[in-house]
Amino acid sequence: QVQLVESGGGLVQAGGSLRLSCTASGRTFSSLAMGWFRQAPGKEREFVSAIERSGGSIAFAASVKGRFAISRDNAKNTVYLQMNTLKPEDTAVYYCAAVQIIGAMTPPITRASEYDIWGQGTQVTVSS
Repeated sequence: QVQLVESGGGLVQAGGSLRLSCTASGRTFSSLAMGWFRQAPGKEREFVSAIERSGGSIAFAASVKGRFAISRDNAKNTVYLQMNTLKPEDTAVYYCAAVQIIGAMTPPITRASEYDIWGQGTQVTVSS
């Protein structure tokens, strides 16, 4: 069973940057479509970014497009979320998610319901 462990969260001032990492256990990472979601207090979990298995196709929520970048290193079983120009409204618990895809390539997966493996989350707090 694949397990996901996020790291890299913390407290940062508005305008600053953080890089989140999500490392997967097991040997099937290259078959996993990966995504990042976040949940702020009192709000529903929302999509942030996704990357398909090879890293060749990515997607972003409109609220983070142009500020965040997603990448993956299949040799290290890790997906990254580089967050720049952070805003107080980016404050949330950030979750990494994965789903194994067998067969034909698929677009990045943006719906939480399509992921079946989740990390424990890492807190990101942006102060004004």
